[in-house]
Amino acid sequence: MDIVIIGSGIAGVSFAEKARTLLPDAEITLVTREHDGYYSRPLLSRGFTRSDIEQSIILKTFEQLRASNINVIAGTEVIAINREEKIVNLEGPCQESSLSYDKLILAQGSAAFIPPPFLPYRELFFCLNSLTDLKALRQFRETFLNHNQHPSWAIIGGGLIGCEIASDLAVAGDDVTLFHAMDRLMERQLVAEDSDLLLNVLDDSGVNVLLNQNVHGFAEEDDKLCVTTDVAAEFDAVVVCCGFKPRTELAAQAGLEISRGIKVNNYLQTSDPDIYALGDVAELPNGKLYAFILPIRSQSFWLAGFLAEQDNLGWTPPIFTTKAKVHGFDAAHPYNL
Repeated sequence: MDIVIIGSGIAGVSFAEKARTLLPDAEITLVTREHDGYYSRPLLSRGFTRSDIEQSIILKTFEQLRASNINVIAGTEVIAINREEKIVNLEGPCQESSLSYDKLILAQGSAAFIPPPFLPYRELFFCLNSLTDLKALRQFRETFLNHNQHPSWAIIGGGLIGCEIASDLAVAGDDVTLFHAMDRLMERQLVAEDSDLLLNVLDDSGVNVLLNQNVHGFAEEDDKLCVTTDVAAEFDAVVVCCGFKPRTELAAQAGLEISRGIKVNNYLQTSDPDIYALGDVAELPNGKLYAFILPIRSQSFWLAGFLAEQDNLGWTPPIFTTKAKVHGFDAAHPYNL
């Protein structure tokens, strides 16, 4: 069996390693745009208080995966899926221009969601969705630290990622203002009581939290960036943290059914029975996307077992909780997931 996996995040790598043990005769190939190895995306938002983050964030190098008899094609993009011939077309420095598959696993994860009004200003702000993004942010910050200065940041979005980044930058000594459109922080995950607690923790760490903010756009003036709300405020840099968007473009181009994510059944099959989706991109029949570590790993292990004919019951989500990596904050109530 030839199995091709697109994506080297927790979904793709967890599946590849489990499938390697359960399907010893399968040819397993993982294609990824990444260069640095398999790393932990949740640790990205702790990338400013830890000096060794770029090393410690990498869980396994691609060479280590190859040593486990998993073929990794790095720095390469899958640009098309030919479902009739069961081939994926590749673009990158690799020797192969295409790969054939018996089973195709879509595990590309998600991109940072940029609200449409912000798109004209894309060159003016950062996002934090990959190790490449973190390196760019750290390099920018380093230019200030080298002159014994700390930059001032505007964080747009008071959800999970925005609060984590704001917390880490503030604890690292930077000046941070967080703009949030709603009247309380992390309103989708936290009850009002815990939102208030989170606000107090961020306040105590030095974050200036502004609620009920309607950010209209951004402007560059001299060496500063202006965030335009009802008034304009100046910063050295802006980070937009407005959620995530599953990478569905490749699936849509191939004619697979998509909605918020790539639609799958309870067996994680897309509308093509030989193509499966895992992790952030997979939209289950209940309409949910399970974009958290424990259910993603559960999906990956389950699918490997299913393809090895060890499990004929559909995947069911495990009971799980998560927590914000905000310095000094621990919610008293379970998250709304």
